[in-house]
Amino acid sequence: MLPAFFIAHGTPNLAMEQHAYTEFLHKLAKSIPQPKAVVVFSAYWESPVQAISSAIHPEMIYPVSGVSEKVYSIKYPVRGDLTLSLHIQQLLQEEGIRCELDDERGLDHGVWAPLYMMYPDAQIPVVELSVNPRLTPEEHYRIGAALGPLREEDVLILGSGGTVHNLRRLDRNNPVPQLWAVEFDEWLAEQLETWNLEALVRYDERAPHAAVAVPTPQHFAPLLLALGAADGARRAKLLHHSFQMGTLSLCCWMFGGLKKPQRFLD
Repeated sequence: MLPAFFIAHGTPNLAMEQHAYTEFLHKLAKSIPQPKAVVVFSAYWESPVQAISSAIHPEMIYPVSGVSEKVYSIKYPVRGDLTLSLHIQQLLQEEGIRCELDDERGLDHGVWAPLYMMYPDAQIPVVELSVNPRLTPEEHYRIGAALGPLREEDVLILGSGGTVHNLRRLDRNNPVPQLWAVEFDEWLAEQLETWNLEALVRYDERAPHAAVAVPTPQHFAPLLLALGAADGARRAKLLHHSFQMGTLSLCCWMFGGLKKPQRFLD
């Protein structure tokens, strides 16, 4: 059974950057069995109803501004998987979760930027799922849990977002993490490692500096969705943690683990 992962997607320039986190992503995929397909909940696809991409050849959606010109030269010609999209729809409907297929939606950089580093040959089919920021944390967890059975089918489930993600608080000239950002992620790590759902679903009330760390919920929701996908195992392990520009958290969490754990990079 494959783990589920939460992967911070950082800035839109992530796929062009070179630092400890991008090096980690390059090597992460080699530390787990190769999946048959990848399912990604992306913070950059907001939808009032749970949406499931079903395009056979999804186009790339590029950021409209604030990125290096080199980003627009990146190509990630991955294919979709209609059979998997329909299977996801069935799993969600069996749990009473409203959902719909979308055969026009392409893949945004919350999907292709990390996958470009993890699986650069673009040979593994990808299905993107949306995020509804108006749902409660409990509802996000429930959606993730509904897709947990996919892990037994060699499907890799990723949540792509950010824990501390406040673009107004970025300090591009300061590489030193700010204390409030560190304290929020430390609180979060303690709750995840103990699988303290009671605290996690009330993070906005209980976590220190929650209002500034998570000013809007769409980037935090993928963490809860990936967490829910490992509800049957309830094990969490932090694989990487660093910061960019003082406050942008770059972390990767593994949920569920492997039956035969393989060696992960420090």
